[in-house]
Amino acid sequence: MLDEQELRALVPAVIGVLVRRGADFASAEDAVQDALVSALASWPDDPPRDPRGWLTTVAWRSFLDAVRSASARRRREDSVSREPEPGPVAARDDSLDLYLLCAHPDLSPSSAVALTLRAVGGLTTRQIAEAYMVPEATMAQRISRAKKTVAGLRLGGASDLSTVLRVLYLVFNEGYGGDVDLEAEAIRLARMLATLTDEPEVAGLLALMLLHHARRASRTGAGGQLIPLHGQDRSRWDTALIAEGVDILQTALARDRLGEYQAQAAIAALHADAPSAAETDWVQIVEWYDELVALTDSPVARLNRAVAVGQADGAPAGFAALDGLDPSLPRHTAVRAHLTEMAGDLDGAADLYVAAATAASSAAERDHLVREAARVRSLSSGC
Repeated sequence: MLDEQELRALVPAVIGVLVRRGADFASAEDAVQDALVSALASWPDDPPRDPRGWLTTVAWRSFLDAVRSASARRRREDSVSREPEPGPVAARDDSLDLYLLCAHPDLSPSSAVALTLRAVGGLTTRQIAEAYMVPEATMAQRISRAKKTVAGLRLGGASDLSTVLRVLYLVFNEGYGGDVDLEAEAIRLARMLATLTDEPEVAGLLALMLLHHARRASRTGAGGQLIPLHGQDRSRWDTALIAEGVDILQTALARDRLGEYQAQAAIAALHADAPSAAETDWVQIVEWYDELVALTDSPVARLNRAVAVGQADGAPAGFAALDGLDPSLPRHTAVRAHLTEMAGDLDGAADLYVAAATAASSAAERDHLVREAARVRSLSSGC
C-alpha cells in the first residue's frame, strides 16, 4: 500500500536531482509536485520498485514538457533538451541543502515556513493554506514570492542550520489545522533532518518536539480549554515518546556542544520525569534556565526562569528574578499574578490575572486566565 509520508519524504532529494540537472528551483519544485499527483493516482496498490527513480523520471519529463511549451524559454529548451534521458538516480542526496535554501535569510519567517512545507515536506498549497487558515490563493502568492526570492540561488547557499531549526520550530508551534497535523509534520521533517546531519542541536530540537508532543493529549480539556502543565493528567502522557525524546537528548548532550534546543529539551525532560507537579525538580530546572539564558539572553527565557526560581526558592526570589524585565513582555503580568498568588496576596493576584487576560494573545489563554482569576477570588472569599 502507498505510504503518503514515505512518498513525501522523497521530495527534497528529487528536487535536488532536478536542480543538479539544470532545472531552476521553482520549476523543479513544480515538476515534483506534478509527479507527486501522478504517484498518488497510480501507486496505491502497486508502488514501483524504485520510488525515487520513478518520481525523478516523471518530474524530469514534466519539467521538460513545461520548458518546451514556453516559447519565451526556447533558448533554455535548446540547452536542456540535449541532456540524456535520465537513467538510475545517483546516490547523492541534496536534501540538507534544500532545507537550507528554504530557510534562506532573505525570506520572511512565514515565507520560509510555507516554502519548507511545500518543497521539503511535499504538502500541497491547499494543505498548507488550510493548516494556516488562509485562502489558498493567499498561500499560493506567498509561496510564489518565496520562490522568486530564492530564484537563481544555488543549493547550499547563505542560510545556516540554526535558521532551519527556527523554521521547523515555527511549524511545530502551529499545532493542527485543516487535514495536516503540523506538530507531527514538524517532527517528521526534524527526523529527516537528523538523518542528514549529526549536529547535536538538530537532535536537541527533535527531542524537544517529542517531549512536548508527548503531552499533547493532556494539554486541553473536553471543551478545548487550556490546561497548564501543573494541572495535566500525567497518565495521558505518551511514555514511549518521552523515553525516545530523553534518549535522543542524552546522546546529544554527551557530545558536549550545548545549544538552546538541548537546554530547552532538558527542561522539558525534567518536567516529563516528575511523577507529579509537586515532585518537579525545580532546582535543576533553574540550573538549565541559567544555561539557556547564558546561550540566548532571551527575555522569554528569563521570564520562564523567574517562574522556576519562584517554585524553587519562593515567591520573593521569583519577584527578584522578574525585576528588570520589560512589563510589556507577553505573559509578564500572568507570571507576576502567579508569584503574587504564591506570596499569599489573593486579591492582588486575582486583579493581575484579570489584567493578564485582557492582554492575552489567544482566546484559549484569555479564558484560562479569567478562570484563574475566578479561582483565586473564590479562595480569597473563602478565607
